[in-house]
Amino acid sequence: MKIWHPFTQEKISSKPLKIVSGEKEYLYDETGKQYVDMISSWWVNILGHSQPEIADAIAKQAHTLEHVIFAGYTHEPAENLVEILSKHLPNSLTKFFFSDNGSTAVEVALKIAYQYFLNQGINDRDIFINLEGAYHGDTIGAMSAAGASSEYHSKFKKFFFETFSIRFPKNTEDEELSVYELERFLKENHQKVCALIIEPLVQGAAGMKMYSPQFLDRIVEVVRKCGILIIFDEVMTGFYRTGTMFAMNQVKNKPDIVCLSKALTGGFMPMSLTVTTEKIYEAFWSDDWNKAFIHGHSYTANPLACAAACATQKILQTDEIQKNIKMISETHVARLNELPNKNLIAKRSCGTISAIDLNSSKLAKNVANLMFEQGIIMRPLNNTIYFIPPYCISIKNLDRAYDILTDFLK
Repeated sequence: MKIWHPFTQEKISSKPLKIVSGEKEYLYDETGKQYVDMISSWWVNILGHSQPEIADAIAKQAHTLEHVIFAGYTHEPAENLVEILSKHLPNSLTKFFFSDNGSTAVEVALKIAYQYFLNQGINDRDIFINLEGAYHGDTIGAMSAAGASSEYHSKFKKFFFETFSIRFPKNTEDEELSVYELERFLKENHQKVCALIIEPLVQGAAGMKMYSPQFLDRIVEVVRKCGILIIFDEVMTGFYRTGTMFAMNQVKNKPDIVCLSKALTGGFMPMSLTVTTEKIYEAFWSDDWNKAFIHGHSYTANPLACAAACATQKILQTDEIQKNIKMISETHVARLNELPNKNLIAKRSCGTISAIDLNSSKLAKNVANLMFEQGIIMRPLNNTIYFIPPYCISIKNLDRAYDILTDFLK
């Protein structure tokens, strides 16, 4: 095998499963065996596989314009996507910067935040605040923003810039302690802090850790009083994963910058957006070239990806998908409540995401293996089992996954 796979210790891992096709919530291997994709292929395929309307939109666009340089040029697919998303984002978020994946969307946000102050002659705001256990991507800046507490990136910590981590709250009392520690840090250091970057409501890679909208509102209020920018990393939580179009819809205090990717194109094409306010944009609007945001990618605003994203957003608003999002959310709540407590540490859900923590990572791996044998694909996060299915999943398949899990716990 010449392919080097991500997040894999290849020496001790089993041979990768060769997938040859997909349709709706199903994937098919080279023997024809059918699997339910219970994790939406790393959370991107929110509408399932081989969605015909999205495929047709890409094909149609490919016969018109497949790509064009985006520095000094524009095109209709990008303009259409911005108009569509503007209807769902807060009125304050008006400026859209295109890039090509979640890590890069975060990288762009960090650079924009830092240069925002730099362009105003403020060059000592270089500390970022995160939430303990954060994951924001795998580029150097994105790893740095997550901080040394992130288990994924400790090998590279010598390259990290300075951060402060807010204690992740386990309960309401813990929230008070987290806010107190944050206020104490800001009392001495607020003039050095550039931005707070946070995954709103759910920390994905940390094990689908969830916290309250009230806690998010409180820390945003505390930070914003100090003139610090707010970045919401909605790469995973966007597009109804938390039950609403964006997780920010569930809080009073909106961000200055939001990062979007993963489900943006329905899993068909890599693309991301970093969306910010008019006020931030104006700090870059100048006759001085040095104040421009000097950042870009060869495939910035690729028309094929934009066409896929436009089609995805249209399908997301249909009655069928909206009903299924509600069904998934309600099924998570009902079936989690029915789970036996044996070997179970915690259980939780937020919108179309559900998760349970088991006594050990070995148990979680055993569950995943059992699911796989019975035709359900999932991937534990240490001792955490989670379901984050595509919105086209049937109640029958979702119940079947919970039945297997229930029987295992019994």
